[in-house]
Amino acid sequence: MPTAPVIETQALTKVFGPQRALDGVNLTVAPGAIGLLGPNGAGKSTFMKCLLQLQPITSGSAKLLGREVGREGREIRKRVGYTPEQDCHIPGMAGCEYVTYCAQLCGLPFQAARQRAHEMLDFVGMGQERYRKADTYSTGMRQRLKLAQAIVHDPEIVFLDEPTNGLDPKGQAQILDLVQSLWKVYGITVVVSSHLLQDVDKICEQIIIIARGRVLVHDTLENLKARKRGAAEVVMAAGHLDLQAACARRSWPCEVLPNGHLKIEHQAESLNPLLTVLHELKLVPFEIIPSPNALEETFVQALEISHAAA
Repeated sequence: MPTAPVIETQALTKVFGPQRALDGVNLTVAPGAIGLLGPNGAGKSTFMKCLLQLQPITSGSAKLLGREVGREGREIRKRVGYTPEQDCHIPGMAGCEYVTYCAQLCGLPFQAARQRAHEMLDFVGMGQERYRKADTYSTGMRQRLKLAQAIVHDPEIVFLDEPTNGLDPKGQAQILDLVQSLWKVYGITVVVSSHLLQDVDKICEQIIIIARGRVLVHDTLENLKARKRGAAEVVMAAGHLDLQAACARRSWPCEVLPNGHLKIEHQAESLNPLLTVLHELKLVPFEIIPSPNALEETFVQALEISHAAA
């Protein structure tokens, strides 16, 4: 059976004075781990805030979990979690008190809220520091606290705005593992807004790229990688024509780039077929540069198109 979309928008537009932060966004998004990519100021946070009704929509429409944004706010909020980019703890509160309070705001009675808060703090890996005031937490602990409060009411979808900001590589990996488990283990749809391609590449299955308030790309990561698979740049002093002829015999697209390199789409998971051809031709290249990461290449191309259209 087809899965109902978790996000649907039609001509979604948000205007701040003369600036169109969102410019006619049309999306239908299935459940899963979703990466929302774009440079700073692209409209990612505004998009999430409009869906969460933290910002009023200027025009167009949106549905979240099948409910119409702007008309069914109470029902939507019961089923949604959110971690803003900025810290959201209440000064003077201990971590466990804060998450308990968030659970109560979602309708849980105090005893159940306290138990659930401790369960979520265990899940995100917070130990005795949960009894300290959140004001004293490190950046990593504050990110864990935000994640705990976002899932304390067992939501169906969670929006995470820059969840690894300010973390060292070890902290980034730990947070990403937790986020990945939300979908893979618990079936909670996750929307991760980030400008860090490696974060999204690691945990997300669907990719949405936004720039200048417009959706430039919406596809699965698998499809993006399939389209970009098996390309490399070959740098060498001589033998260009021989290599081009060998590529033509194998139906490998081959072009001479402005920098003099040969870009060859060898259409394989590894460089082995290309290395075999070079060996047969007795050609020794200076360098072979594999094609950039599929997500990185798609991201850069999308932004180039956006800038050209501006």
